[in-house]
Order: sequence, then structure tokens, then C-alpha cells
Amino acid sequence: MPTGPPRADHTQGHDASVLARLTGRGARSRTRSSQGGGRYGLLLLVLIGTYLFSAFNGRQLATELQVLLFAMILLLAMRSSPLPGRWPLVISTVTVVGSAAVFGVALTGSQAGNGVVELWKTLMLLMTAVVVVRRVLAKPTVTIQSIYGALSAYLIVGLMFASGYAAIEHFGESDFFASNQPANTQTFQYFSFTTLTTLGYGDFTAAENGGRSVAVIEAMTGQVFLATLVARLVTAYRGPGRPGRGRLPEDVDGPGDDEDRD
Repeated sequence: MPTGPPRADHTQGHDASVLARLTGRGARSRTRSSQGGGRYGLLLLVLIGTYLFSAFNGRQLATELQVLLFAMILLLAMRSSPLPGRWPLVISTVTVVGSAAVFGVALTGSQAGNGVVELWKTLMLLMTAVVVVRRVLAKPTVTIQSIYGALSAYLIVGLMFASGYAAIEHFGESDFFASNQPANTQTFQYFSFTTLTTLGYGDFTAAENGGRSVAVIEAMTGQVFLATLVARLVTAYRGPGRPGRGRLPEDVDGPGDDEDRD
């Protein structure tokens, strides 16, 4: 049998396989660059430490240092959840410059200055929550890092609303809490997390309609967050070595459910 054509086909096939490997290698490189990060263990530890630090320190000290701590949390979240294009550089630059300026404002100790500080902290934490949730939802599989990311976002939301309540207190004309309850970093965080988890102890309540409205929004946010994101991730997660790890059950999502088969 003639050997010329098979040799030519073999050469062409070899060239095609080399090209495919090169193309695949480039695609994997691009995929790694766009899917980088996604590790949230350190972020979760920093958030827990930040909460405990704020809970056991004086009001003014916690307010000033929280600016730097929350800026560090946002930068750490940017490192764990990279954004495309120049967004990481832009957000990081604004975070560093804005936090330095706000930290200087915090040293003045004025009522309006403290309101600006709390508003800046709220904006930083809002951006952090968006960045973390965006990356967690974009991951193709559910891992333990996804769970860490969801828990980190949950803590960020609680701290964010606490700063929002403090901003309302500083910009408002009346006390935030009813019955002349003390309004400081510790009580705002306590009120925020009891509202977020809908515990509702009742020892701290908002006195005005504005604070009550924000508290209702936080309670709804906490319920939706736990019922959708966290519960969904925990349901889809499978421990190491178990089949189907990281895939959603068919009765939750996917083209193989009973309705599609019918």
C-alpha cells in the first residue's frame, strides 16, 4: 500500500495537535489570569479579628483604626477577588487615598467629621461585599473557599450596616437608639448583627423612622443572604473525595432535573 498519503496525514495531524496544545495552553493561561484568587480563609480571620477588636476597645480608638482595618479588608478582598481591566488599580488607589484623608478627618473628633468617617466605612464595606459575592458566584465549583467567602460577605454586611447606623447617628438631630441607650461602635455592631440574624433581643431599638427603615432592610438582607447564597453553597458543597463535589443537586439546578426529563 502507498505510504505517502498516510505520512502526510500523520504530519498534518501532528501539526494540528501541536497547535491545539499551544492554543489550549494559552486558553488555560487566560483562564487562570481571569479566575485567579478565590481564597478567603485569611479574609475571614481578619474580619473576625476586626469585629472582636472593635467590640473590646474604646469608641474613639475603634472608630479611627476601623478606617485602616476596613481599607485593609477591601484591599485583601481585591486580592482574593480580582476584577478585570484597570478596576483593581483604580479601586485600590481610591481606597488608599480616601482612607488616609478620612483618617485625618477622624482625628478631629467633630460630629460632622465622624459622620463622614462612618459613611466612608460604609461605602468601603459595600464595595467589599460586592467584590466578594461576585467572585463567589462566578466560581464554577463550590469549594470550602466558597463557604469562607460567603461567611466573610455575611460579616461584612453586618459591619457595613453598623457603620451606616453610626452615620445616621452623627448626621441626625436626635439619638439613634430609644430610651437613651448608648450609641457607640460596640452597641451599633451589636444592634446590627442581632438585626441581621433577626434575633431581636429588644434591648436596643431604633428611635426614629429612618433607623427603623434601615433595620428592616438589614433584616431582610440577612434572611435572603442565608436562604439563597449560603444555603445554596452549603447544599452544593461536597467534602473531599465525595462524588459530585461542587455540583448543584438536580432538584436544585441543572438540565437533568425531573421537569426537563418530562
